[in-house]
Amino acid sequence: MKSNFIYKSILAVAILGMASCKPELKDITPTKGSADFSRYIAVGNSLTSGYADGGLFLEGQQNSYPLMIAEQMKAVGGGAFATPFFKDSEADGSGHLVLKGFDAKGLPQLAEQKDRLAVRPGSGAVTLFTKYTGDLNNYGVPGIKLAHITAGVYGNLNGFYERMLPTDAPGNTTPYLEFVTAKPYTFFSMWLGNNDILGYASSGGANPNDQPTPKAMFSGLYNIAVNKLTEKEAKGVVATIPDVLSTPYFNTVTLASLLAAVQVSAPTVKDIYIKTGAGATRPATAQDYFVLPFLSAGLLGVPTGGIPYGLHPLNPVDSRWVLDKDEAAIVADYTNAYNATIKSVAAAKGLALVDAYALLKEYGAGKDVNGIRVSAAFITGNIFSLDGIHLTPLGYSIVANEFIRSINSKYGSSIPIVDVTKYRGVKFP
Repeated sequence: MKSNFIYKSILAVAILGMASCKPELKDITPTKGSADFSRYIAVGNSLTSGYADGGLFLEGQQNSYPLMIAEQMKAVGGGAFATPFFKDSEADGSGHLVLKGFDAKGLPQLAEQKDRLAVRPGSGAVTLFTKYTGDLNNYGVPGIKLAHITAGVYGNLNGFYERMLPTDAPGNTTPYLEFVTAKPYTFFSMWLGNNDILGYASSGGANPNDQPTPKAMFSGLYNIAVNKLTEKEAKGVVATIPDVLSTPYFNTVTLASLLAAVQVSAPTVKDIYIKTGAGATRPATAQDYFVLPFLSAGLLGVPTGGIPYGLHPLNPVDSRWVLDKDEAAIVADYTNAYNATIKSVAAAKGLALVDAYALLKEYGAGKDVNGIRVSAAFITGNIFSLDGIHLTPLGYSIVANEFIRSINSKYGSSIPIVDVTKYRGVKFP
């Protein structure tokens, strides 16, 4: 997230030692091991689809981790991999964020890119996108929860899923799980479950219609999904859900940064007041998480009825802008429970497992990737995209390699890893 680090230390002794050994280098022949990769399908949500920068668009689709994996699988008998790409003329897809620069205070200036949208006329609250026709291997649907995978009406409620189906809304009746398993496949990846807690967390726990999926329901539906995907003995890989609380969405706008900004003009201010999910008003603490959109909302200190917003207990920061410590504990508890289910099901079914929770925390804490320091810092960390939750192409390449390593370890294959140097982090103007 800071300057690039270049390792310059080269020891002459090591060079001499290497010269004297003269190792014989042999090419590793890629093998498929005990798996069959001839038709690989990817089941999942926005992370599977290539969603980034607050939207689904062509460049993001072209840099999805399943597509990266599929390209590497070709070395071990993998077949074609079809993604429901938006057309070039509709490359902005649903619309997405771009970085335009920084203001005088160093704050990022973001704008929505929507010159070439793939939106088609529709009615009601559901945004419909231009239909995709053709083969499918990437079934990633932004926004999908486990509770949606068996619902026949879901094809009328989510425009990203609706565009893959042959029938226009509101006439769809095909459940997602039936749709993805309708054609034969030999190998699958499944990364579902993120949205079962993400909506609650990202809304500051304030959306009554987006509460955490009950743990027992999550477990039951996850087992249903995996049982269906493996019923014809296909092998596969599943992944745990990331720790959303460690993403830039929850760690960019901090209590310390807010107080520092306010104290420039009001040095006597010592507290930022918040309304908790339980309805209480109190000073914020370092254990409370302000959400990323609060950075650009420009509300802090603005008077309402003569009382500055957030700076007085009579006008606290609304619950939707902050995930208080009790709500954060709920997020952590449900995430751990969901991941325990995922690990248990993977072990019972003999599937490869990617611990995405541990992976993204490891890289988020700061790690060198080909001499470049990456982290979970907003914009400068280069792993997470401009929405603070989804990944950049570089982030997705790191994930792809972890999937490949897990597959190779479980099935004795030798799929080559992805060259992460081909993929960008955050795009600067």
